[in-house]
Amino acid sequence: MSKKIDIKSIKALAIDLDGTTLLPNTTLGDRTRDCLRTLISRGIQIIISTGRAIESSEKFRSAMGAEGPMVFFNGAEVADMPAGKILHANMIGLDVVDFCTDLARDLGILFQVYLPAGISPYTGREDPQQKWGALVIEKNCSEAEMYSKHTGITPVVIKDLKSIAVMPELKGCIKGMFVVDPCVQDEIRARIKNRFGEQITIIRSFPTFLEVINTGVSKGEGLLIAMQHRGLKPQEVIAFGDEENDLPMFPVAGFCGAPANAREKIRNAADFVYGSNADEGLALWLEGQFF
Repeated sequence: MSKKIDIKSIKALAIDLDGTTLLPNTTLGDRTRDCLRTLISRGIQIIISTGRAIESSEKFRSAMGAEGPMVFFNGAEVADMPAGKILHANMIGLDVVDFCTDLARDLGILFQVYLPAGISPYTGREDPQQKWGALVIEKNCSEAEMYSKHTGITPVVIKDLKSIAVMPELKGCIKGMFVVDPCVQDEIRARIKNRFGEQITIIRSFPTFLEVINTGVSKGEGLLIAMQHRGLKPQEVIAFGDEENDLPMFPVAGFCGAPANAREKIRNAADFVYGSNADEGLALWLEGQFF
């Protein structure tokens, strides 16, 4: 451990979900759930910081009993939970959606888009029934089915994803995502960078999930905003994550940890490494420090 943590000074834990808090089968282990609930009862704040949508994260947040500003969509949205009030949003332009749709068609791969809350995926006009925002795809495929199973979100299939670019009341999208084998990801990155340069950030949040977000969007930005709303100082927060999208949280929090299953780059960047998510390593580490 490169930094000594004064556990008594810690007021909050910023936790990634997939690969960190959740088991490999993307469920919340009983031990982890009980540990986090106990910590909350003792006054420790739990800040979920995830690439997932609010809708996809809600069952885990509810099981933990966590409340307050949380980070979703890799920082593209910060929302006060459980009300779901959006405190911050940073969206990609519709020209990006248009380009990525053409790229996906050219490569024969899946590209999908998250619309902001309150917008109809069919008309592009305001729709209060869309509380969380819709996930939109052009056609069902095995990758779309896998993603739906992974997140619990059922996508809306529309005939032409490029029609999003001309929706009358849509000003931008929360994020786009390619669900694709890692061997194709370098080409996708290169072609988007060639077109948009530094305007767009491309980040991997899961081995087959390549996310397209606005430059400036990161879990670090989102966590900083959530911490400001909660009145937290860096030295009062520990961040936990396993993937490259978690790295921006590490300098924002006072301390950072990575599970043993994390990629080497993330383990090397962390202040400490603990047990694998398969063994509920997060709960074991927290129990050893706080209980």
